[in-house]
Amino acid sequence: MFHDLPVLRRLHGRPARLLRRWLALSLLLGGLVALFLPASARGAPGTPTVVSARDLPAGTLLRTGDLKLVDVPEDVRPQGATGQATSVEGRLLVGAARAGEPLTDVRVVNAAVPGTGDPESSTVPVRLADAGIAALLRPGQRVDVVAAAEAGREASVLASTAVVAAVGEQETAEAKHPRAGSKGPLVLLSLPTAIATRVAATSLERSLTVTLR
Repeated sequence: MFHDLPVLRRLHGRPARLLRRWLALSLLLGGLVALFLPASARGAPGTPTVVSARDLPAGTLLRTGDLKLVDVPEDVRPQGATGQATSVEGRLLVGAARAGEPLTDVRVVNAAVPGTGDPESSTVPVRLADAGIAALLRPGQRVDVVAAAEAGREASVLASTAVVAAVGEQETAEAKHPRAGSKGPLVLLSLPTAIATRVAATSLERSLTVTLR
């Protein structure tokens, strides 16, 4: 096909052959580049995916206005993503999400108390040593439970990645006139049953706090 190009009609002999080879090589390289480009770079159609419509803080109870459906190329679509907004509506966001971030199955938990009805987990109420820390907690957030240091005892981690199920209301008088170091409201934590039992027992004799994840 290259011999039909006007510029080649004016060339003869070796220059024409070299130019034809150069054009053929250019087309071949262009085809190879297009072949190995990821689908996202080639503008290939994506898969409908539910993403956050705006920046969302941890513990957000997801509503229709928090979500939107966009096409995401399959090669960059994270595992566990969904194309059905109804599968995440009404659920709690475990961690903060940026606008446009796909909401995968590990980023949301049921709005109901986690662990309820699950024979492998239990929900234990604890009252944290500092009301200020309890005020930072949101349902669905993951925390580590720590027993505070006391005479003859070092601080120790009792449980890792506990899920905050709910945060109770602070007592009226304490809420109006909070004191530094005052104990906070009850916090419900979902944990494996064996660990929940240990946390409950320890809370009767030692002060507890949590570290945020």
